[in-house]
Amino acid sequence: MKSSKSDIKKILYPLYEPPRIFGHETAGVIASVGEEVTFWQVGQRVVVMHHIPCMRCGYCLNDNFSMCDVYKNISTTAGFTPSGGGFAEYVKVPGHIVRSGGLIPIPAVVSFEEASFVEPTNCCLKAVKKAQIAPGQTVLVTGAGPIGLMFVMLVKYFGARAIATDLVPSRMEKALGVGADAAFDALDPNLSSKILALTDGMGVDTTLLAVPSEKAFFQALSCTRKGGKILFFAEFPDEVEIPINPNILYRREIDLMGSYSSSFRLQSLAADIVFNRRIDVQALISDRYSLQHLSAAVQLAINPSPNTLKILIYPPQAQ
Repeated sequence: MKSSKSDIKKILYPLYEPPRIFGHETAGVIASVGEEVTFWQVGQRVVVMHHIPCMRCGYCLNDNFSMCDVYKNISTTAGFTPSGGGFAEYVKVPGHIVRSGGLIPIPAVVSFEEASFVEPTNCCLKAVKKAQIAPGQTVLVTGAGPIGLMFVMLVKYFGARAIATDLVPSRMEKALGVGADAAFDALDPNLSSKILALTDGMGVDTTLLAVPSEKAFFQALSCTRKGGKILFFAEFPDEVEIPINPNILYRREIDLMGSYSSSFRLQSLAADIVFNRRIDVQALISDRYSLQHLSAAVQLAINPSPNTLKILIYPPQAQ
């Protein structure tokens, strides 16, 4: 199991009524099964998808699975109000998730560490597909943290060029190491002109906003070509409002879009990409903590070092 930005935000801010156990990028071994479970057996290694849509409501029928009430309200739990439950030794998976494809068997050659990336890969893959990123395009990824780096790898996997920005030199270097064609300081006053120079004066086809930064959004506007797309992937604080002249979108035909959570349609593809090592998810791991040291892991996630990326949490017996 891993700590993610959404888990840290829920722990750090009083968004939900306690007590709750968070953690939702989970892989483990089946310890017991219910009486009606026939397909799965004790001892199997599985990835647990903590949300599965109903596949019947108006949202699901339009492939807006993450808007489905069942998707939002039925989740895995460690004994309290269902909130993922991955930061625990045991996780209970509701019948709906078991019956509806929420468990994915892990091949013998794949580690639990790698398998825990299926869910975040799905989330990033959904954004890449929604933005219709295609071979030959150029994509700007703002932020070279774990999600931004995964975007870089997926953009390259689908045949496009990736340009990354960040404030931390080590993360810019990491972006180049995982396949970015260029990486720039997000505070570079010449950022727009440098990106225009790399794109024959047009600008990038798509910008993926992987950081909740108003400045990054306006950089995206200046770096994205006419007829291009800007996709919001990071969640901004609720109090943030971004003023924009709508004529910029109208005259330049810029598409603004958002992508939240995962897509059930992409579950098999996400597993294939991770299990067959089509991207290097191991390159995103920076730290490993035992569950008993979860508080230290959370503190590191809140106050990361320049080299902090994904933080993995293990049950005590796995250490």
